[in-house]
Amino acid sequence: MFEVCPACGLYSVEKTIDPAGPFAVCPHCGHAQPFLRLPLFIITGASGAGKTTACLALVGQLPECVVLDSDILWDARFNTPEDNYRAYRALWLSLAHDIGQSGRPVVLFGSAVPEQFEDLPGRRYFSAIHYLALVCDDAILVERLQSRPAWRQAGTPEFIADMLAFNRWFRDHAATTWPPITLHDTSAGSLATTTAAITAWIRGHLDPLPAGPLN
Repeated sequence: MFEVCPACGLYSVEKTIDPAGPFAVCPHCGHAQPFLRLPLFIITGASGAGKTTACLALVGQLPECVVLDSDILWDARFNTPEDNYRAYRALWLSLAHDIGQSGRPVVLFGSAVPEQFEDLPGRRYFSAIHYLALVCDDAILVERLQSRPAWRQAGTPEFIADMLAFNRWFRDHAATTWPPITLHDTSAGSLATTTAAITAWIRGHLDPLPAGPLN
């Protein structure tokens, strides 16, 4: 929506953001387009940590936000680990920004780390990106992965080893990433406990809706 300037019609992702509006300023003609600069919430974690279950449970419990599972847009063409899945992350930033113009920030569930979003041009359209990782004990993660249907191929030794390493990575590095990642352990608590913790965390970071012009 905001990549094409309504004044000159030229395309640019890397617009200058004037916080006074806020405005997205076209680098070609200088047109200042007002927009809502809302936060984005990323709920991440290894496969098996509880993201999908929590996402389904959270829908309808957080009416002030739009809750989405990032897997709905996944396609083989986005499988580019060599560039940190840049096109996929950029697509989600663009979509979340456009959705946010309704006044409701996006809560996005899906495996990710801050560096995959923070260096992208689309990051500038958000007031902040907040990260929360779901983690669990190794034995519980293995049990969850092995109990999945065979078609998901989640019980192979290679996949389990990768997810155990990713789960441990969050525990070891959450405090040192930028921005830091908040952790929530799903090992012992109920689903209701997890969704309540996520809801409280999100509401604790919600910005007041700005009263700036959008016309």
